Parts: sequence; C-alpha cells; structure tokens
Amino acid sequence: MAVEKTSKVNLGFIILLVGVFMAALDNGIISAALTTINTSFGVDATQGSWGITLYTLGLAVMTPIVGKLADRYGRKKLFLIEIAIFTIGSLGVALSPNFTLFLAARLFQSFGGGGIFIIASSHVLSTFTKEKQGSMLGLLGGMNGIASVVGPNIGSFLIDITGNWHWLFLINVPIGIALVAVGYFSLHETKSYVMSKIDFLGISLLSFSILSVMFAINNIGRGGSFTEAIVKWSVLGLLILGVIIFTALIFVEKRNEKGDSIDPILPYSLLRKPTYAMTMVMGLLSGTFIGAIIFIPSFAQQILGISAAKSGYWMTPLALASGIGAGGGGYFVDKKGPVPTLIFAGIVGIIGFGGLGFFVDTKLLFIVFSVIAGIGFGFVLGAPLTVLTSNAAGNQKGSAIGTLSVARQVGLTISPAFFAAFIQMGFNKINNFIPQKLQEHGIDPDTLPEGAMEDLKGASYGELQSKIDQIPSPEVRDALHEAFQQAAHAAYQPIYLTTAVMAMLIIVIAVAFSKQYKKDAIESDRLEEQEKLKNNRSHTTNE
Repeated sequence: MAVEKTSKVNLGFIILLVGVFMAALDNGIISAALTTINTSFGVDATQGSWGITLYTLGLAVMTPIVGKLADRYGRKKLFLIEIAIFTIGSLGVALSPNFTLFLAARLFQSFGGGGIFIIASSHVLSTFTKEKQGSMLGLLGGMNGIASVVGPNIGSFLIDITGNWHWLFLINVPIGIALVAVGYFSLHETKSYVMSKIDFLGISLLSFSILSVMFAINNIGRGGSFTEAIVKWSVLGLLILGVIIFTALIFVEKRNEKGDSIDPILPYSLLRKPTYAMTMVMGLLSGTFIGAIIFIPSFAQQILGISAAKSGYWMTPLALASGIGAGGGGYFVDKKGPVPTLIFAGIVGIIGFGGLGFFVDTKLLFIVFSVIAGIGFGFVLGAPLTVLTSNAAGNQKGSAIGTLSVARQVGLTISPAFFAAFIQMGFNKINNFIPQKLQEHGIDPDTLPEGAMEDLKGASYGELQSKIDQIPSPEVRDALHEAFQQAAHAAYQPIYLTTAVMAMLIIVIAVAFSKQYKKDAIESDRLEEQEKLKNNRSHTTNE
C-alpha cells in the first residue's frame, strides 16, 4: 500500500518521535531505580538485574520479527499495537504485587518496545521523499540516543519528585493512550503486498538464535573475569548453540527462496550480500559507542573528582551533542550520502573518544571532548546505517532494519563486559603505583607505620578516594592521590581508545565497500521507481 510521499514534518511524524523517545527511555530509567525496586520486592542485586535482562532479551528477539510483520500487515497497525502492548506492560509493571509478576510484565512490555523504533524508521522510508529521509531518520536516531543517555538522570529526578518507583512506569500510560488515539487518525498506513505464507520456522529459528547469543552475552557479566566467563558452558555453549541455530536458519531461508510459497523472515539473498553483512558489523561497532558512554559518570567521578550524586549530570553535554549530531547526520546523508557521513562521523568519533582517553584531566577538556564524541556518536546513530541497510534490503526493509538494531544491541551488551575488565585491570595497577609515588615524594614505603595501608585494602574504587582523604599525613595523602589518578587513567583510557579504534574500523569498512554501497543505492532507486509505476498503473486501472 503506497501513499503520496511528503517532504514536511507532520503530526504523524511527531507521534513517531514521541513513541521512540518513550520506548528508548525505559531501560535507562529503570537503571536509576534498580536498588529501590530490589528493596521493595526483597530481592538481591543479581535477581533484580533480571528486570533489565529480560527486557533486553525481549527487545532483541521481537525487533526483526515486528519489522517483518509491519512490512506485511501494515506499519501504522503494528506501531499502534506495539504502543498498546508497551503501555499495558508499563501498567502491569507499576501494579505488580510481587517480583515474579514484575518480571512477567517487563517481558510483556519489551514485546511492545521492541518494534517501535524499527517501525518508525520503516514508516519514514515509506512516507518521506528520498531527499528528506536522512533528516527524518536522524531526528528519530537523535530521540533514541538522547533517551538512552539521559534515562538514568530522568529516572533519578522522577524518584526524587514522587518518592515512588511505580511512577517511572505509570507515566507511560497516559502518554501511550494519547499516542494510540492521535496516531490512529494522523498516521497513514503503508505496507508491502505479500501473497506467500509467513515464515514461522524461520521466525522460530531466528528467535532462538538471538536468544542464545544474547543469553550468552549477558552471562559474561555475571561474576568473574572476562577470560574466565567466556570459557564457561553458560557462555561458550550458548554461543555455539546460537551459531548452529543461525546456520540452520540460513539453510531454511535458502530453501524458502527457491519457491514462492513462503515469505522468508531474512531472505537468503540478503544474508549473502556483503554490503548487508558489513552494515551489520558497523551496527555492532556503533553499539560499543553506547557501551563506552555508559561509563561516563564513573569516569567523571574518578578522573575529575565529581561527587557520585552529581556525576550522572555530566552525561548532559554528550547527550545534547548526540541529539544535534543525529539531526546533522541525517541532513548530511540527504546532501552527501551515507558513506561520506560515516567517514566524517568516524573522524569526529576518533577525535572525541581519543581525546577522552588521552587528554582529559580537567572539567573543561572533558566537556570539549565529550561534546565532540557526542556529535560523532549522533552522526552514526540515526540515518546512515539505516539508509545503507534499506538500500541493501530492497523490499525486505522491516526485518533488515530490525536485524541492524539487534546487531547494535549485541555491541551495546557485550562491550561493557570488556570495558569493566579494562577498569579492573587498570585499578589493579594501583599497588604498583603507590610505592612509586611515595618514593617520588621522598617517602620510603618501608618506613610507613605497620597497618598504615590496611584501610585501603578491600575498598571499592569509589570508596578509595574518600579513604585516602582520611590519611593524616599530607605527603602520604598527596602521593596516594597521584597513584589513584594514574590507576584511574590506566583504567579508563583503554575504554575510549578502543571506542576510537571502532570508529576507525567504521571508516575502513565504509571506504572499502563504497562502490558496492553505491550500486545498492542505484538498485534501491530502480526498485522504488518500479513500485511507483506499478502503483500508478493500479490507480489508473481502478479509475
């Protein structure tokens, strides 16, 4: 079903923006209230983390499926259904009398949240002219990115105002109802005509494959070092199982493509396209940007000496810059194309994240480089990868864009495990730095009174600075502060240098496959013209 494409922002697009912001905000908001929620249900931190894990798993599984269903049955219809499911799930979470029902409601809520951004992106590609698609996708990406980054701060603010975690979810109810009501009248229906049967086997295999891989990635962060975790069967076994299931999916989709009786969830011709595969890799790499940004508050706390209560607010410059970057990236895509946009974004990302790793030791430098990093992150987040995926996908846009979202989610989920390992290794070096700094201050470590360092042993990284402040000798205190600063830089520098390397890899891939991406764009334009001619003939025949 085709509609006349527009180049202007309308009420329907505003509905999409608000829906994307509401859904993206949710996981960030709950992270701020996790301790309060755990206390109210009487569960420990490990059990409580399932409130986030189940939501993440539900999002990952549902995203490509909902994208496909939206292409098939109508994007407006599926968007309204997704908003309704998310709203009912939010109400269920807020009113849950026990932790079991809380988890069940979170999972149900994720089934709604999983498709909102994907359907909104597909709707933009179906209803806006080619010249405006980049800008509109950039705005959607900006909303998605800003919500993810500022979610914890908004969560803390709402708890301070209301004194109750239930309002974090109840606030979604009136917004969701309004979105469904207004969206019903303001959104135009678009869908692809498909005569063949739905691919239930492919959907099942894709779901179990994603579930296995995401479970494995989540298990990496559950205690122990990264190297210890990766060889456990709860990680390695699930990863192998996920690969086996995905291999089976490839064979099933190859068989489906030979006939025309089944509409494949992920067409084999798409899976074997190098440009599609490389765009998924870039999606995964872009997920590490978000993974690195998660550590900004602790970076501000331990490198700049910001208090824990205020460290979250130091995400604000990066969040605002990412929103500006996403809008600018979309405009850049419209004017120059997705490949030059990715190259520019990669260069900006290298400068921003590299600067955070190498040069930041004052608040001013932190703001400068976090803004630069935010702009680079925003440029990547919105339009360019979505446009490249759409060009490669042909008529299979929904599931293809959904898989891009899953790839980004994998990068976002796995990178914090690596980064936490970097932090642990960095702070483990403090025992080597302490004697060195004491000697630089003219203090022989062997002459210190017995037990002088006992209070520092077993202290967490967050407590270490306050413990050092309590040491009575100014010379010893200054030496230990310098040792802590050196350890903190050793802990956080690899995070942002790794992210800068990921930005460089995005540039390399974009340049290496630029000719193939150009061919995809030409083929996409040809298919769009064919679709337009077909619709015009159909319209003429009906008249």
